[in-house]
Amino acid sequence: MNGSRWIAPEENFLREEPHYQASGDEVSLFLAAYDNRLPILLKGPTGCGKTRFVEYMAWRLQRPLITVSCHEDMTATDLVGRFLMVGGDTVWEDGPLARAARHGGICYLDEIVEARKDTTVVIHPLADDRRILPMEKRGVLLKASPEFCLVVSYNPGYQSVLKDLKQSTRQRFIALAFDYPEAGLEARIVARESGIALETAESLVRFGHLTRNLKGNGLEEGASTRLLVHAGKLLHSGVDPVTACTGAITQALTDDPEMKAAIDALCMSIF
Repeated sequence: MNGSRWIAPEENFLREEPHYQASGDEVSLFLAAYDNRLPILLKGPTGCGKTRFVEYMAWRLQRPLITVSCHEDMTATDLVGRFLMVGGDTVWEDGPLARAARHGGICYLDEIVEARKDTTVVIHPLADDRRILPMEKRGVLLKASPEFCLVVSYNPGYQSVLKDLKQSTRQRFIALAFDYPEAGLEARIVARESGIALETAESLVRFGHLTRNLKGNGLEEGASTRLLVHAGKLLHSGVDPVTACTGAITQALTDDPEMKAAIDALCMSIF
């Protein structure tokens, strides 16, 4: 074995301020948790701004951000690191969690409930007062840098018996609840992100709210702020409103013919 191979964190710094409009006290709570070296759990529906919020906080704190999209095939090795053969030598390469802990970055585990339970257990020592990461394959304990911050997220709407956070995991975190912004703020966000006029963005938001009323009545989720921005970008490019909403929202929400027809009817009632 000959040395370690670490990836420099500079590429993970956000040079420009991400656009984020606070809808509550989430910024001050995040800053207080960071100052106290407490891990943070973000929970809320898909496309409501959780990832953008983390990007904004990483920029504000001037810390490198390493984002991991969790999935059921992800192993603890994928997070911690592995030995590799490089030029005939066996070298260690840190995984994203180890890189963030070592360099004082923010590690964002997106949709943590998608990961296997035996994988998420690896974050436990990092998410309590120990702030250490066991690197079993190297036989060492990595002490997290004082600037390190662990952030995880999940969508409570997709909870099930098989996909839920264990109490032993969730009770380690400061939890911030997210939802879609109130109508006025959401319209301003859609207008700014897509480049369309505020009046048009307000119409899109009204349509989005109508689809959200269908949640539990044929739809798993209504239109997210993200989907409204997608539709707005199509509108900004000159696409007909109904066509834009069908492509960006209706088809993204469902494959059921009757539900698609119902959503399209809602769209035509607005546009």
